[in-house]
Amino acid sequence: MGFGLPFVPVPPIVALFDTYPIGTPLAIGMDSGFWAGRFGGIQDGVALLTNALLFSNIGTPIDGLRPVVRIPIRSITFVSQ
Repeated sequence: MGFGLPFVPVPPIVALFDTYPIGTPLAIGMDSGFWAGRFGGIQDGVALLTNALLFSNIGTPIDGLRPVVRIPIRSITFVSQ
């Protein structure tokens, strides 16, 4: 017996964002480096960062400032404030 809505599992990493209000400075890690910017929310399976910079794993900036970055939830390895 269903409720009429499909069950869509939520990746456990999404829970890491529950305590961060919009605009919180965050670092979001991936295998190839990490983004540092302001939390913009979760939408359609991606985390949004605004005014973000991409850094290598050793902390060297890779690219210039980006107004909005969409990071797939499944690619995230860590979240830190």
